[in-house]
Amino acid sequence: MNTIEPNATEPNTIEPWLREILRCPVCRNELVDATSPDGGPELQCAQECDPGIRRGYPITDGIPVLLADEARIIAV
Repeated sequence: MNTIEPNATEPNTIEPWLREILRCPVCRNELVDATSPDGGPELQCAQECDPGIRRGYPITDGIPVLLADEARIIAV
């Protein structure tokens, strides 16, 4: 019987190799690690998607939800 070893990383972290290739689906800019207002992890656009606007994408159970409709709009 196979046993599954617990993951050594935290459940809301993203593997470094995956982190390097992820981009905002709207503007294609790099995403940076951030914390949402509710304290959860999220990825945010490193640059503005539109004038004065960036987007924040939640990370749920270690999986980034990169859907434009699910993104949090951030006024900058």
